[in-house]
Amino acid sequence: MVSFTVRMRFADEDRHAISDILEKLAAASRQEPGCVSYIPHWVEGDPTTVVIYEQYKDDASLDAHRATPHFQQYAIGGLYQLMRERAVENLTAVI
Repeated sequence: MVSFTVRMRFADEDRHAISDILEKLAAASRQEPGCVSYIPHWVEGDPTTVVIYEQYKDDASLDAHRATPHFQQYAIGGLYQLMRERAVENLTAVI
């Protein structure tokens, strides 16, 4: 299992656009056969920060996710163009 979080900061005025992009990206990503979980969150008390929790069956599933047209359109062509900061935390399950 491959699990991680992605934390991104955006301009406050981009909040509506980011929500729209994330809805589309999450819906498409959840349809991928190797996607276990894809859950974007706004951070409470910080209207400019999004945290996405993602899980994939294996590295090949993650690679397939990053090669999809929806990732190219919504992540690279959308979120990445608007984000001001980005950090990834790779996770290891306790059990």
